[in-house]
Amino acid sequence: VCIHPLIRDKAAMTSSMSVDVVVVGAGPAGSAAAITAALAGLKVLIIEREQFPRSAPGESLHPGVQPLLRQLGVEDAVLSAGFLRFPGHIVCRDGTDTFQAFGSDNDGPWLGFQAWRPEFDAILLNRARDLGVTIWQPCSDIAPLLSDGTICGVESANGTVEAKFVVDATGRWQLLSRWLNLSWTQHGPARFAWFGYAKGTPSVSLDVPRLNFGSEAWTWVARVREDLVQWTHLRHDNERPAADWLPSELKGMSSVGAINGADVTWRIAEHPAGPGYFLTGDAAAILDPASSHGVLKALMSGIQAGYLSHKVLAELVPSVEAETAFREWMRSWFHHDVSRLSELYAG
Repeated sequence: VCIHPLIRDKAAMTSSMSVDVVVVGAGPAGSAAAITAALAGLKVLIIEREQFPRSAPGESLHPGVQPLLRQLGVEDAVLSAGFLRFPGHIVCRDGTDTFQAFGSDNDGPWLGFQAWRPEFDAILLNRARDLGVTIWQPCSDIAPLLSDGTICGVESANGTVEAKFVVDATGRWQLLSRWLNLSWTQHGPARFAWFGYAKGTPSVSLDVPRLNFGSEAWTWVARVREDLVQWTHLRHDNERPAADWLPSELKGMSSVGAINGADVTWRIAEHPAGPGYFLTGDAAAILDPASSHGVLKALMSGIQAGYLSHKVLAELVPSVEAETAFREWMRSWFHHDVSRLSELYAG
């Protein structure tokens, strides 16, 4: 019987279905995993505990995301969404501004996206739905199912789902890590980032995003809508900003909503893949926003999870080999980013 002992009674009272892959979480990582698996012909279910639309940080996307959007079949929809585009960003150190361009080719400068997350996430989820992915949203009381140490499905308020693979795309909720007591490795000191939004006219031009480094903190500001600016602030002493705090670039503007925060201490799950499961996005590893590609990481890890699930189920790759490949790929990327971020902070 494929039931976690803590939820055996509840499972006995719910209906049951079977799929190839169940993805928990409908953000960029989850939708990318579901789309990739569905494109390979697998039967896929997405379970999301929250109702969309929902606000989420991480609107600034590097141009390198565009080939992934094309692979997932959402490039045209994203290009048609009218998101603001930008050719690079300004880095300010010691009062000196330096523009850092993404690069260019024969077609012109490479442009990033200020992708408004409620709309961006909806585009990805709609693509999964169009490919025949079943979506349970909102759905609560989610817990994994185990059989002989292997993840074999999910129990939820909507019923029991048996699956050959479970993809954890729950972000900082980290469903499988909590249930399986997976160990995580921390790198560097504790770090907390704070973010918020403001409306009005900024005191400096925000045609491109700005990253301002100071001796006590760094601050990122970017226009995410024509009338809305997002900011992210990380103090080295981890002190929370005052409720009415705004970056100096945004003085005179009006705050929109409350200041929110997140633990962005650099850390990675020691086993981001195992028998019957893959961890993706922030459910697998966390870096602070200065790494600048959280959504890109989410998409790529979701694509990898969907791709490897197909390879195993098609008997093209042994499951142990797929798990090892995913773990090594995730660790390599994480440690590369830790090295780059360490250089950035040292500078």
